[in-house]
Amino acid sequence: MTTPHDLDQATATPRLRNGAAARPSTRAVPRPNEGVWPGLATPPVAPAKARIAETLFRRAVRTLPVRVVFPGGERIGAGGPDSPVMRIERPASFFARMGVDSKIGFGESYMVGDWTTTDLPGLLTPFAAKLSTLIPPVLQRMARRYVEARQPKEEVNTVEGSRENIHRHYDLSNDLFALFLDETMSYSAAWFAEGSDDLADAQRRKIDGILDMAGVRDGMHVLEIGTGWGGLATRAAQRGARVTTLTISAEQKALAEERLEREGVADRVQVLLRDYREAQGSYDAVVSVEMIEAVGEAYWPTYFGALDRLLKPGGKVGLQAITIPHDRLVVSKNDYTWIHKYVFPGGLIPSVESIEHNLAQDTSLHIAERRSLGYDYARTLGHWRETFLSRWSEVADMGFDETFRRMWEFYLGYCEAGFRVGYLDVFQLSLQRRPSF
Repeated sequence: MTTPHDLDQATATPRLRNGAAARPSTRAVPRPNEGVWPGLATPPVAPAKARIAETLFRRAVRTLPVRVVFPGGERIGAGGPDSPVMRIERPASFFARMGVDSKIGFGESYMVGDWTTTDLPGLLTPFAAKLSTLIPPVLQRMARRYVEARQPKEEVNTVEGSRENIHRHYDLSNDLFALFLDETMSYSAAWFAEGSDDLADAQRRKIDGILDMAGVRDGMHVLEIGTGWGGLATRAAQRGARVTTLTISAEQKALAEERLEREGVADRVQVLLRDYREAQGSYDAVVSVEMIEAVGEAYWPTYFGALDRLLKPGGKVGLQAITIPHDRLVVSKNDYTWIHKYVFPGGLIPSVESIEHNLAQDTSLHIAERRSLGYDYARTLGHWRETFLSRWSEVADMGFDETFRRMWEFYLGYCEAGFRVGYLDVFQLSLQRRPSF
């Protein structure tokens, strides 16, 4: 989920947990700043486009279980007294943004306060449930061809492009992430035990689940692609494994090494600042948690080929991947959305079918076991959002402004809604070599 290229850079620089300043980006990144983000000024748009956007919006919400309230008291939508309320504060600006590009304008308009709500995930859930049908298919095809933005060339996931894309999200500030994540510093779907709502316990259960998928046990040498902040590597080492873990984030590497030292397992874990394409060696097991979403379709064969190449005979891969239905992947894979622009540049969520296809085409691996955690991810995101908002004053003290708060709230609420309705899912997959007959 990238920022406008004319967005001002921060005037306040966040400090990372290791004491270093966040590395400045060569492109606009959501950084702490003062005042209005210039890239979010109301865009110029032909009045006809704004009118079309308003007509389509009114048509879309007509049957949704929401209440949309305009200045002056006009109400639309099929919601009742207990339904979520969307208040359009500045209709002209809202429909101008929607007229330029609805996939980006809807989120931007929340960032700047063109519309508000007291229940963001509750409001977004009905929209997510009807996402593929809100706009007539013929208009969707026309918009994709003639109107909507396309991925900037610099966001393609080459080795250098991937480093910059990852930097723009994960290197915002280690301290920022520490404020809303649990003690394991896991930034991926948790797996809740029945009757429990403890996020840290659910994250530890998730980590053990994916390590079990890879068959990780004492004496193994494990490769992890995507270190995060070291939670999985720590647990694998506690199981008695030796771990080589790869990251392309210098800030994450620094904090992961601190945490591994603190947990007393640093002697069993090597953290390398290295792209998966540059990995060498042969490992008893390979694990990768929610990293494939940052690979990009053009590099899926390379990524899956690396899993195959780096895995010893008889070994297993534990892969955790966010997924979307395959028909949605086919029609939307070239879209450039609000999530790309502001949160995850270069990202593309695969389908299970696309994973199976790439495994069959480019590897000797197949999916031998799978587990869905989609509803658990909705709960995970709810925890993150509530904690982020409850600790906003501490985030603000780092220099992040109200626009950033609304951006982050929209990102977490938007994703939570997608997992609530099944538009998004997440799977833990055990990949094993196909049997030979």
